[in-house]
Amino acid sequence: MKLLVTGATGFLGSTLVPMLLEAGHEVRALVRSGAQVPGAEAVKGDVRDVESLRRALAGVEGLYHLAGLVSRDPADSRKMYELHVDGTRNLLVEAQRAGLSRVVLASSSGTIGVSRTRRAATEEDDYPIETVGRWPYYLSKIYEEKIAIEFARRGLPVVILNPSLLLGPGDVRMSSTQDIFRFLMGRIPVMPRGGISFVDVRDAAQAFVAALHRGNPGERHLMGAVNWDFDEFFARLGRIAHRQPPLWRMPSPLKVAAAHWLEKWARDRGREPDLPASDVEMGECWFFIDSSKSERLLGFRPRDPVETLADTVRYVRENFVARGA
Repeated sequence: MKLLVTGATGFLGSTLVPMLLEAGHEVRALVRSGAQVPGAEAVKGDVRDVESLRRALAGVEGLYHLAGLVSRDPADSRKMYELHVDGTRNLLVEAQRAGLSRVVLASSSGTIGVSRTRRAATEEDDYPIETVGRWPYYLSKIYEEKIAIEFARRGLPVVILNPSLLLGPGDVRMSSTQDIFRFLMGRIPVMPRGGISFVDVRDAAQAFVAALHRGNPGERHLMGAVNWDFDEFFARLGRIAHRQPPLWRMPSPLKVAAAHWLEKWARDRGREPDLPASDVEMGECWFFIDSSKSERLLGFRPRDPVETLADTVRYVRENFVARGA
């Protein structure tokens, strides 16, 4: 098929595009600058620019919508809304107009699997708006999903994929691996209360390739390799990286209050906080998910999570810690 890929230069996109090319597809990449995507036709455009979308979609049969902004900074709220909500609506309107045979949307497990209690979420769960309402990234992705589901009801074959935290090599912008960097730099002093799910970007990308022909339109598909409490996550990460896991433990209310105070202290002095308060809040929740639907419908088969952690540590050390980033 001839495919348009948005976000082709991002962490997931740069892993997915070579797999699509290897599978024999012809790839056109929507880029906002003069970026080149090896093996693909790069066309300049923006999901907020309808005319550029119309040109980019001309002659294509399928669409991968991966573009977006991964940020935990409340200052980026408006930009994330413009990209994830307005931009996705623009793109799906034009995709429907072009009569595409398949659309694959990259969402996040955080639109489903975030809980203040220890439990694993499934696709049948409702949106955890009460929990994620203060975190604009997840909130904007929820609105994006709602738009996609509405278009699916109108006949556009949109399949929504919900990977958990993407880890592995190749995250050149550290959009997903920043917490590994913080751990290696000793910037996570207190053990979070909750738990994490993560998935190797290479395994997630394979499921995205399969979603071109598999998966249920108008439905969500969760993907995670493992559900670990943070105690276990940092213990394993520490053994791989030969570093101590966070040693301090504090009650959640005190931990969150201290994080907000330290963030304000840093910003009042014109500095970025070592650990944003929103990250500390997220760490008090459980991000556990059930991936059985993706295993059944997409053939999702995650690798050993220890391999993923080892590859991530190696990549971050070689490309960021070694450079003093």
